[in-house]
Amino acid sequence: MNAEHTGDPDVSTPVLPGSGQPGTDEFDDDFRASLAGLGRLAMSTMSLPETLSHIAEFAVRAIPCADGAGLTLLHPDLPATIVASADFVGVVDDIQYGLGQGPCITAAAEGITVRSGSLGTDSQWPEFGPRVSRLGVHSVLSLPLMTKSIVLGAMNVYAHRPDAFDDRAAELGELFAVPAAISVQNARALDSAVQLTAQLEKALGSRAVIDQAIGILISRTGCSEVEGYGKLRSISQSEHKKMAAVAQSMVAEAMKAARSRRRRT
Repeated sequence: MNAEHTGDPDVSTPVLPGSGQPGTDEFDDDFRASLAGLGRLAMSTMSLPETLSHIAEFAVRAIPCADGAGLTLLHPDLPATIVASADFVGVVDDIQYGLGQGPCITAAAEGITVRSGSLGTDSQWPEFGPRVSRLGVHSVLSLPLMTKSIVLGAMNVYAHRPDAFDDRAAELGELFAVPAAISVQNARALDSAVQLTAQLEKALGSRAVIDQAIGILISRTGCSEVEGYGKLRSISQSEHKKMAAVAQSMVAEAMKAARSRRRRT
Protein backbone atom coordinates (compact mmCIF):
# COMPACT_ATOMS: atom_id res chain seq x y z
CA MET A 1 0.00 0.00 0.00
CA ASN A 2 1.26 3.47 -0.80
CA ALA A 3 0.01 6.54 1.04
CA GLU A 4 0.90 10.03 -0.12
CA HIS A 5 -0.19 13.29 1.49
CA THR A 6 -2.10 15.65 -0.76
CA GLY A 7 -1.87 19.40 -0.44
CA ASP A 8 -4.47 22.08 -1.06
CA PRO A 9 -6.09 21.51 -4.44
CA ASP A 10 -4.76 23.46 -7.38
CA VAL A 11 -7.71 24.69 -9.38
CA SER A 12 -5.62 25.44 -12.49
CA THR A 13 -6.00 23.31 -15.61
CA PRO A 14 -4.57 19.85 -14.92
CA VAL A 15 -1.43 18.77 -16.75
CA LEU A 16 -1.49 15.10 -17.61
CA PRO A 17 1.36 13.15 -16.02
CA GLY A 18 4.11 11.66 -18.13
CA SER A 19 4.82 14.39 -20.69
CA GLY A 20 3.79 17.83 -19.46
CA GLN A 21 1.86 18.14 -22.74
CA PRO A 22 -1.65 17.24 -23.76
CA GLY A 23 -1.90 13.44 -23.91
CA THR A 24 -2.75 11.60 -27.07
CA ASP A 25 -3.57 8.04 -25.97
CA GLU A 26 -7.01 6.72 -25.15
CA PHE A 27 -6.53 7.14 -21.40
CA ASP A 28 -5.77 10.82 -21.84
CA ASP A 29 -8.84 11.20 -24.04
CA ASP A 30 -10.98 9.49 -21.41
CA PHE A 31 -9.51 11.70 -18.71
CA ARG A 32 -10.27 14.88 -20.62
CA ALA A 33 -13.78 13.68 -21.45
CA SER A 34 -14.37 13.03 -17.75
CA LEU A 35 -13.17 16.52 -16.85
CA ALA A 36 -15.55 17.94 -19.45
CA GLY A 37 -18.34 15.93 -17.86
CA LEU A 38 -17.52 17.42 -14.46
CA GLY A 39 -17.72 20.88 -15.99
CA ARG A 40 -21.21 20.20 -17.29
CA LEU A 41 -22.34 19.11 -13.84
CA ALA A 42 -21.82 22.68 -12.64
CA MET A 43 -24.72 23.76 -14.86
CA SER A 44 -27.10 20.99 -13.80
CA THR A 45 -29.86 21.01 -11.22
CA MET A 46 -29.62 17.34 -10.30
CA SER A 47 -30.03 16.12 -6.74
CA LEU A 48 -26.95 15.58 -4.60
CA PRO A 49 -26.99 11.74 -4.92
CA GLU A 50 -27.45 12.02 -8.69
CA THR A 51 -24.48 14.40 -8.97
CA LEU A 52 -22.27 12.17 -6.83
CA SER A 53 -23.25 9.15 -8.94
CA HIS A 54 -22.17 10.93 -12.11
CA ILE A 55 -18.86 11.94 -10.51
CA ALA A 56 -18.24 8.28 -9.61
CA GLU A 57 -18.99 7.23 -13.20
CA PHE A 58 -16.61 9.87 -14.55
CA ALA A 59 -13.91 8.64 -12.15
CA VAL A 60 -14.15 5.12 -13.60
CA ARG A 61 -13.59 6.53 -17.07
CA ALA A 62 -10.82 8.92 -16.02
CA ILE A 63 -8.64 6.45 -14.10
CA PRO A 64 -7.01 3.61 -16.09
CA CYS A 65 -7.97 0.03 -15.16
CA ALA A 66 -10.83 1.10 -12.85
CA ASP A 67 -13.79 -1.29 -12.71
CA GLY A 68 -15.96 0.75 -10.35
CA ALA A 69 -15.98 3.74 -8.04
CA GLY A 70 -17.84 5.00 -5.01
CA LEU A 71 -18.15 8.39 -3.34
CA THR A 72 -18.66 9.18 0.31
CA LEU A 73 -19.71 12.65 1.36
CA LEU A 74 -19.20 13.47 5.01
CA HIS A 75 -21.88 15.41 6.91
CA PRO A 76 -21.53 16.80 10.43
CA ASP A 77 -23.84 14.83 12.74
CA LEU A 78 -25.42 13.03 9.77
CA PRO A 79 -24.77 9.71 8.02
CA ALA A 80 -22.44 9.80 5.03
CA THR A 81 -23.95 9.87 1.57
CA ILE A 82 -22.59 6.84 -0.30
CA VAL A 83 -23.06 6.30 -4.05
CA ALA A 84 -21.56 3.64 -6.30
CA SER A 85 -21.07 3.26 -10.04
CA ALA A 86 -21.50 -0.54 -9.85
CA ASP A 87 -23.27 -2.99 -7.57
CA PHE A 88 -20.06 -4.63 -6.35
CA VAL A 89 -18.77 -1.23 -5.17
CA GLY A 90 -21.80 -0.85 -2.93
CA VAL A 91 -21.15 -4.28 -1.43
CA VAL A 92 -17.48 -3.48 -0.81
CA ASP A 93 -18.25 -0.12 0.77
CA ASP A 94 -20.95 -1.64 2.96
CA ILE A 95 -18.31 -4.01 4.31
CA GLN A 96 -15.92 -1.12 4.83
CA TYR A 97 -18.32 1.05 6.79
CA GLY A 98 -19.73 -1.90 8.68
CA LEU A 99 -16.25 -2.77 9.94
CA GLY A 100 -15.19 0.84 10.46
CA GLN A 101 -11.95 0.22 8.56
CA GLY A 102 -10.88 0.51 4.95
CA PRO A 103 -9.11 2.69 2.41
CA CYS A 104 -11.87 5.27 2.03
CA ILE A 105 -12.04 5.75 5.80
CA THR A 106 -8.26 6.18 5.91
CA ALA A 107 -8.24 8.62 2.98
CA ALA A 108 -11.01 10.78 4.46
CA ALA A 109 -9.67 10.69 8.02
CA GLU A 110 -6.05 11.48 7.14
CA GLY A 111 -6.52 13.51 3.96
CA ILE A 112 -4.15 11.29 1.99
CA THR A 113 -4.18 9.22 -1.16
CA VAL A 114 -4.25 5.51 -0.38
CA ARG A 115 -3.33 2.79 -2.87
CA SER A 116 -3.24 -0.98 -2.58
CA GLY A 117 -2.80 -3.69 -5.17
CA SER A 118 -3.19 -6.64 -2.83
CA LEU A 119 -6.10 -6.06 -0.49
CA GLY A 120 -6.13 -9.65 0.70
CA THR A 121 -2.68 -9.31 2.30
CA ASP A 122 -2.64 -5.61 3.15
CA SER A 123 -1.93 -5.22 6.87
CA GLN A 124 -3.60 -1.79 7.01
CA TRP A 125 -7.07 -3.36 6.97
CA PRO A 126 -6.76 -6.91 8.36
CA GLU A 127 -10.51 -7.56 8.35
CA PHE A 128 -11.62 -5.52 5.35
CA GLY A 129 -8.92 -6.65 2.88
CA PRO A 130 -9.42 -10.44 3.07
CA ARG A 131 -13.21 -10.11 2.92
CA VAL A 132 -13.25 -8.02 -0.27
CA SER A 133 -10.49 -10.07 -1.90
CA ARG A 134 -12.74 -13.12 -1.56
CA LEU A 135 -15.26 -11.14 -3.62
CA GLY A 136 -12.66 -10.79 -6.36
CA VAL A 137 -11.68 -7.17 -5.61
CA HIS A 138 -7.91 -6.85 -5.19
CA SER A 139 -6.95 -3.24 -5.98
CA VAL A 140 -8.10 0.12 -4.65
CA LEU A 141 -7.21 3.77 -5.10
CA SER A 142 -8.81 6.02 -2.48
CA LEU A 143 -8.59 9.78 -2.80
CA PRO A 144 -9.73 12.48 -0.36
CA LEU A 145 -12.04 15.12 -1.80
CA MET A 146 -10.59 18.35 -0.42
CA THR A 147 -11.07 22.08 -0.82
CA LYS A 148 -8.74 24.44 1.09
CA SER A 149 -7.62 21.61 3.38
CA ILE A 150 -11.23 20.75 4.29
CA VAL A 151 -12.07 17.11 3.59
CA LEU A 152 -15.55 16.87 2.06
CA GLY A 153 -15.40 13.13 1.67
CA ALA A 154 -13.49 10.53 -0.31
CA MET A 155 -13.58 8.68 -3.60
CA ASN A 156 -12.89 4.94 -3.83
CA VAL A 157 -11.81 3.46 -7.15
CA TYR A 158 -11.70 -0.35 -7.33
CA ALA A 159 -10.32 -2.96 -9.73
CA HIS A 160 -10.75 -6.70 -9.77
CA ARG A 161 -7.22 -7.59 -10.80
CA PRO A 162 -4.21 -7.19 -8.49
CA ASP A 163 -1.81 -4.24 -8.85
CA ALA A 164 -4.19 -2.48 -11.21
CA PHE A 165 -3.28 1.10 -10.30
CA ASP A 166 0.24 2.21 -11.13
CA ASP A 167 1.84 5.60 -10.40
CA ARG A 168 0.26 7.13 -13.47
CA ALA A 169 -3.21 5.99 -12.45
CA ALA A 170 -2.65 7.49 -9.00
CA GLU A 171 -1.52 10.79 -10.52
CA LEU A 172 -4.54 10.91 -12.81
CA GLY A 173 -6.75 10.10 -9.83
CA GLU A 174 -5.30 12.97 -7.81
CA LEU A 175 -5.72 15.33 -10.75
CA PHE A 176 -9.32 14.23 -11.19
CA ALA A 177 -10.04 14.58 -7.46
CA VAL A 178 -9.37 18.34 -7.58
CA PRO A 179 -12.28 19.38 -9.85
CA ALA A 180 -14.34 16.48 -8.47
CA ALA A 181 -14.08 18.03 -4.99
CA ILE A 182 -15.20 21.39 -6.36
CA SER A 183 -18.16 19.72 -8.08
CA VAL A 184 -19.07 18.00 -4.80
CA GLN A 185 -18.83 21.26 -2.89
CA ASN A 186 -21.06 23.05 -5.43
CA ALA A 187 -23.58 20.20 -5.43
CA ARG A 188 -23.73 20.19 -1.65
CA ALA A 189 -24.27 23.97 -1.59
CA LEU A 190 -27.09 23.64 -4.13
CA ASP A 191 -28.64 20.81 -2.12
CA SER A 192 -28.52 22.91 1.05
CA ALA A 193 -30.17 25.82 -0.77
CA VAL A 194 -32.94 23.55 -2.11
CA GLN A 195 -33.58 22.12 1.35
CA LEU A 196 -33.66 25.60 2.91
CA THR A 197 -36.13 26.79 0.27
CA ALA A 198 -38.36 23.79 0.98
CA GLN A 199 -38.19 24.46 4.72
CA LEU A 200 -39.09 28.13 4.19
CA GLU A 201 -42.00 27.22 1.93
CA LYS A 202 -43.24 24.75 4.52
CA ALA A 203 -42.88 27.35 7.27
CA LEU A 204 -44.78 29.92 5.23
CA GLY A 205 -47.53 27.39 4.52
CA SER A 206 -47.75 26.52 8.21
CA ARG A 207 -47.96 30.19 9.15
CA ALA A 208 -50.73 30.76 6.62
CA VAL A 209 -52.93 27.95 7.99
CA ILE A 210 -52.27 29.06 11.58
CA ASP A 211 -53.42 32.58 10.66
CA GLN A 212 -56.55 31.11 9.08
CA ALA A 213 -57.32 29.11 12.23
CA ILE A 214 -56.82 32.21 14.40
CA GLY A 215 -59.27 34.05 12.14
CA ILE A 216 -61.81 31.27 12.67
CA LEU A 217 -61.40 31.52 16.47
CA ILE A 218 -61.78 35.29 16.32
CA SER A 219 -65.02 34.99 14.32
CA ARG A 220 -66.40 32.34 16.68
CA THR A 221 -65.44 33.75 20.06
CA GLY A 222 -64.62 37.41 19.52
CA CYS A 223 -61.15 36.87 21.00
CA SER A 224 -58.14 38.93 20.03
CA GLU A 225 -55.42 37.65 17.67
CA VAL A 226 -53.07 37.07 20.62
CA GLU A 227 -55.77 35.17 22.50
CA GLY A 228 -56.54 33.08 19.43
CA TYR A 229 -52.87 32.15 19.11
CA GLY A 230 -52.85 31.20 22.79
CA LYS A 231 -55.90 28.95 22.33
CA LEU A 232 -54.23 27.17 19.41
CA ARG A 233 -51.04 26.65 21.38
CA SER A 234 -53.01 25.30 24.33
CA ILE A 235 -54.82 22.77 22.09
CA SER A 236 -51.51 21.81 20.49
CA GLN A 237 -49.95 21.09 23.87
CA SER A 238 -52.93 19.19 25.26
CA GLU A 239 -53.29 16.99 22.15
CA HIS A 240 -49.52 16.61 21.65
CA LYS A 241 -49.78 17.79 18.08
CA LYS A 242 -47.94 20.45 16.16
CA MET A 243 -49.74 23.76 16.02
CA ALA A 244 -49.89 23.65 12.23
CA ALA A 245 -51.62 20.25 12.38
CA VAL A 246 -54.19 21.57 14.88
CA ALA A 247 -54.77 24.63 12.72
CA GLN A 248 -55.17 22.49 9.58
CA SER A 249 -57.81 20.34 11.30
CA MET A 250 -59.67 23.44 12.48
CA VAL A 251 -59.65 24.97 8.99
CA ALA A 252 -60.79 21.67 7.44
CA GLU A 253 -63.70 21.40 9.92
CA ALA A 254 -64.73 25.00 9.24
CA MET A 255 -64.70 24.37 5.47
CA LYS A 256 -66.75 21.19 5.92
CA ALA A 257 -69.32 23.03 8.03
CA ALA A 258 -69.51 25.88 5.51
CA ARG A 259 -70.11 23.47 2.61
CA SER A 260 -72.82 21.70 4.63
CA ARG A 261 -74.62 24.99 5.30
CA ARG A 262 -74.37 25.95 1.64
CA ARG A 263 -75.99 22.69 0.54
CA ARG A 264 -78.94 23.27 2.92
CA THR A 265 -79.68 26.71 1.52
